[in-house]
Amino acid sequence: MRIIKIFDTTLRDGEQSPGASMHVEEKLQVAHQLVKLGVDIIEAGFPIASHGDFEAVNRIAREVRGATIAGLARARHADIERAADAVKPADSGRIHTFIATSDIHLQYKLRMSRDQVYEAAVDAVKYARKFTDDVEFSAEDATRSDWDFLCRITEGAIKAGASTINIPDTVGYTVPQEFEELIAYLFNTVPNIDKATISVHCHNDLGLAVANSLAAILNGAGQVECTVNGIGERAGNASLEEIVMALKTRPKFFDVDTRINTPEIYKTSRLVRKITGIVVQPNKAIVGANAFAHESGIHQDGFLKERSTYEIMEPETVGVPQSTLVLGKHSGRHAFKARLQVLGYQLSEEELNTAFDKFKHLCDQKKYVFDEDIETLVAEQVARTPEVFSLVDLTAESGMNRTPTATVRLKVGDEIISLTQVGDGPVDAAYKAIAAITKTRSSLTRFEVKSITGGTDALGEVVVAVEEEGRTVRGSGSDTDIIIAAAKAYVNALNKLAIRRRDTQQDIESI
Repeated sequence: MRIIKIFDTTLRDGEQSPGASMHVEEKLQVAHQLVKLGVDIIEAGFPIASHGDFEAVNRIAREVRGATIAGLARARHADIERAADAVKPADSGRIHTFIATSDIHLQYKLRMSRDQVYEAAVDAVKYARKFTDDVEFSAEDATRSDWDFLCRITEGAIKAGASTINIPDTVGYTVPQEFEELIAYLFNTVPNIDKATISVHCHNDLGLAVANSLAAILNGAGQVECTVNGIGERAGNASLEEIVMALKTRPKFFDVDTRINTPEIYKTSRLVRKITGIVVQPNKAIVGANAFAHESGIHQDGFLKERSTYEIMEPETVGVPQSTLVLGKHSGRHAFKARLQVLGYQLSEEELNTAFDKFKHLCDQKKYVFDEDIETLVAEQVARTPEVFSLVDLTAESGMNRTPTATVRLKVGDEIISLTQVGDGPVDAAYKAIAAITKTRSSLTRFEVKSITGGTDALGEVVVAVEEEGRTVRGSGSDTDIIIAAAKAYVNALNKLAIRRRDTQQDIESI
């Protein structure tokens, strides 16, 4: 059975989702989890983009073992040198260089002729080969390119030393039948195509990224570029979990497999969701909250008689807990730790103590604590953002005939600052107080509320998006009190902005 390489670009293309930017420690955490997941290649970033991006790629190359670490570079010597320096410490490093090949990009973006683009591509691959034997070349906007020119540049890049050729559907324009024909045309036309792995990188603008990727696999592609939860620019990328489980669920049809450790899928999805703040829709395939839920009476009846009547895969195969755990305030630390282990979490003693204290606090607020509640508490603990500001206390008052008021106590450095503000509602009042204390110049662009579990005592989660000087970040917070959850989310976002400002200042000082 042919093995398909999984090239994960969550840390590069996925991070380009508005507001999904990650700092170095968060990228490292995701990279370590991607190794547990079993991806073959981790595209860790675009090293020349910023000092922070270079540092992230370089640290991942130094500290993460078990996967090839790739750095992206335009077809320019300076980009390639920067990428080479970044991935140099890796046991296995790759330089991924690219240039656009469609006439629309040549005319309006590059202002270059086809011959000039061909020469730039060949030169870039040759130059990258001076630093590593593992060079990937991407023909940006390949699906809107002239097929014969695409064949010519593919042949040239392979001859120059590229061991992987990527055919991206950069703007999500193609459809499966057309993409099948293109991949087949390349295999039938390029004389040296057997000397390279053909990769595909599909975007989801028409909702066809996974379908197009699978069509390419059926026609000989040996690598798929994708992201966890399908995050990425615009409508996102091909979803890693959907591609992997399609191949795993239909082995006789595809006759291929991957090296992915599928029970790690759900945990990886939750980690990326928590760090980026990008909510996974409930009906999302494989990792959505409803992916293995049955509400219809007919479905429930069939499922209880034989699971396969309404489930084509078992939840355990992707790491979704099958059972629902009910824990309460009388549960001890040992039971809590045991349940964490069942859910796949290994915490340090300090992390366990913090999580247990949060668990006990939650038990005093609601009657039942479910697995989803526990996972949310632990995810906050292990994926927390370094705190410049921390919420110490919040008191809010509101009513039909009362002016909504909130008193907030924030720790800023070593100082605790208290401030009372009024607003249109208790959340608005709390946000005004937090904004005044932190002196933020940002604006709130998005506010979302959801419950983690059912019931009036459910643990609520708030996700916000905050924008400052063109930079957007997401913050999240959870609590049974939705006003406190909202305050936690806002403070989390402001902490991320503070970290971004610090990193930007470091970039400026390093120039």
